[in-house]
Amino acid sequence: MIFLGSMLLLCILALIMVLFVTKKIYLFEILGKIKNKYIRYIIACIPALIIMPMLWINYFNTIIVLFTLVVFWIIGDLICLLIKKITKKVIKNITRGTIILLFTTIYFVIGFYLAHNVVETKYTIETNKNIGMEQFRIAQISDSHIGSTMDGKQFSKYMDRINNTNPDIVVITGDYVDDDTSFYDMRIASEGLGKLKTKYGVYFIYGNHDKGYFDYRDFDDNDLRKELQKNNVIILEDEVVELTDKIYLIGRQDKTVKDRKSIQKLVENLDKNKYMIDLNHQPNDYKNEEQAGVDLVLSGHTHGGQFFPLGQIGTLLGFNDGYYGLEKRGNTNFIINSGLGDWTIKFKIGTISEYTIIDIVKK
Repeated sequence: MIFLGSMLLLCILALIMVLFVTKKIYLFEILGKIKNKYIRYIIACIPALIIMPMLWINYFNTIIVLFTLVVFWIIGDLICLLIKKITKKVIKNITRGTIILLFTTIYFVIGFYLAHNVVETKYTIETNKNIGMEQFRIAQISDSHIGSTMDGKQFSKYMDRINNTNPDIVVITGDYVDDDTSFYDMRIASEGLGKLKTKYGVYFIYGNHDKGYFDYRDFDDNDLRKELQKNNVIILEDEVVELTDKIYLIGRQDKTVKDRKSIQKLVENLDKNKYMIDLNHQPNDYKNEEQAGVDLVLSGHTHGGQFFPLGQIGTLLGFNDGYYGLEKRGNTNFIINSGLGDWTIKFKIGTISEYTIIDIVKK
């Protein structure tokens, strides 16, 4: 019922936005030369006739585009009003409309490119601790949401790129799959993980989407576990692994799990002289992780903010402790990965799609 109610609300919102855009185009001066107002309305409705099938094909992304266009149009109207008050110059409706439509198109073309073009981001983390080697290399994958911006085969190609970096360990920090992922793509992607070559293994923690929110997916959590384990991926759920005699790996359950262990509980019996790497999908336990003496925390979840300035706003409001990149608090380094892919939304604005290569080196 909640799902159907949300769909109905979105449809009503989409209709209002389509009518808004139609009305704005109807006011174009060039259409004013047409004496028959019905013909004017028919011409003004052409964008709506294009948009409506798009809503059927991909309603969520279409609504995002529509909403952004309406916001830009309102901002454009306010700017033109300000210009009129200051300079007494009136900017024609067709001029401002053309600029807004062109700007919105460019905005989303860039957003589509940023969501689908995966880059490699490198970090170097220095430590005073003895890690038993000159350098320990971690490859981090997060928020691939298989099936949205990439299928299983494309995911596997990214694994080939990661193999070329010669990682000591590969970690998947949640939201590997979601409700829209097919069993076929999940299986192919998992086989891609099985081709990774590391010294100390491939490790996985759950995000808030991996187990699914709805029941229409053609596989369940047991299927996901089997495919990951079949391909030598180790699943950590509030567990600690001693990778070497100098390095611990802590894999936390997602924040949505009510009875997950605290970070203090997970590290209470660990040797604090050893280097501690903490995998935590949602970046919102920084204070406790710092106080627990963890050396490095790797997260995802935020998609780098997804749309500027949502990440900044979310951090200010306390939804997360950060939204992207490297931050150091006390002796703890925190890295938030912006995601290999994307959840449903096929655009990223003000952020990138990435996998990260993290080198831990002795000072």
